Amino acid sequence: MTTSTTQPTTAEPAPERLGRPFGIHLGGVGLANLADGIVLGGVPLIAVTLTRSPSEISLLQVAFWLPWLLLGLVAGVVVDRLDRRHVQLIGTVVRLGVLGGLTALAITDRLTMPLLIGAVGLYGITQVFIDLAGSSIIPQLAPRSRLSAANGRVMGMEQVMNTFVGAPVGGFVLVLGSGWVFGIPVALGVLFLLLIGLGLRGDYRAEKAPDESAAGKLHEVLEGIRFQFTHPVLRPLVIASSVANFANTGYFAVFILWVVGPGSRVGLESHEFPLLLAVLAVGAVTGAMLAERLLKLVPEVTLLMTCWASNALLLLVPVLVPEAWAIAAAFFVVGLTNMTGNVVNRSMRQRLVPAAKLGRVGGASGMIGYGLMPLGALLGGLVGEFFGLPAVFIGTVVLCLLAVTYAATQVSTRLVARHEIA
Repeated sequence: MTTSTTQPTTAEPAPERLGRPFGIHLGGVGLANLADGIVLGGVPLIAVTLTRSPSEISLLQVAFWLPWLLLGLVAGVVVDRLDRRHVQLIGTVVRLGVLGGLTALAITDRLTMPLLIGAVGLYGITQVFIDLAGSSIIPQLAPRSRLSAANGRVMGMEQVMNTFVGAPVGGFVLVLGSGWVFGIPVALGVLFLLLIGLGLRGDYRAEKAPDESAAGKLHEVLEGIRFQFTHPVLRPLVIASSVANFANTGYFAVFILWVVGPGSRVGLESHEFPLLLAVLAVGAVTGAMLAERLLKLVPEVTLLMTCWASNALLLLVPVLVPEAWAIAAAFFVVGLTNMTGNVVNRSMRQRLVPAAKLGRVGGASGMIGYGLMPLGALLGGLVGEFFGLPAVFIGTVVLCLLAVTYAATQVSTRLVARHEIA
């Protein structure tokens, strides 16, 4: 008599749920980024009606990103000391004041280039605090095992609402008048306050008893930089990504002049430009959806470096084939690789940095990574003014490839695993 035994099959455990608080946060991200997309999509189109100078156009990017250089460290300390939900709410209230002023100027036909640049700078200040608080709160809302999924959803929502929906809306409502570009985001900001203020409950403060002495406060400000630059994984990644941000901001600060208007190389109409950016967003959303699956197939460091290198090379397409269809195809893949790389990078950092230091380390990273962006925009404008736009685009690709090569020689999967926080 023979007996047969069957081995029990081990079913893969169901993934942990992201939960209702995360869902509310995700809804707030959608509202905030829809408003961002309308503003940031409409402002360059308003600007090109006021000037065709590459250096003046680039000042919009300078104004928007300069607050990261000036306030990134301070904002990181604020985010780690205060309730991160409250920081988002206060930043949104200030932002509504800026948008209200812009709406009034636009309606009364008193909007000038200097006023627009100044208002964009104030808007950028609110962005530093709101973005840092929003990214730092994610590990408090989502289980550790689903961080890549949570970051993918948040960053996908940012791209959908910012570029895919918001930017085209910003271009279309400009036909009704520039006041709509700022007035609609005011209404969206009010909805954000109601959703996060009333729907997201609980204490999201990272530290219960911060050191209030002067020495303690100074230590907090410097802690983010110290941690960032003594960490063997974070240091090369932030240097490489900062160089890439610097170069890419110079690229996109003047890119609109290459594709929009009768004097441009591509010759798109103003209302067609947001549609081109929407293709970029479609690629980004695809990358956000695929990131968690790709991480199961490809080691995260290999995936990150591949995404960064592909992203850089595809930026040559507008120069080599200045046709809308070719740029759109390239931008789809640029969006996909950029978003996948961002999800991997952010999820990695959240596993390498203690939760109580995420704001400070994020602030230090933002001060360097985003702080170089206004300098990149300024340099892009000057190079475009004196040497032509192709010089900006080709220089961007060279710098990005050098940055990827440096990071690839410094970071490995084994190194990441060795420094992961338990």
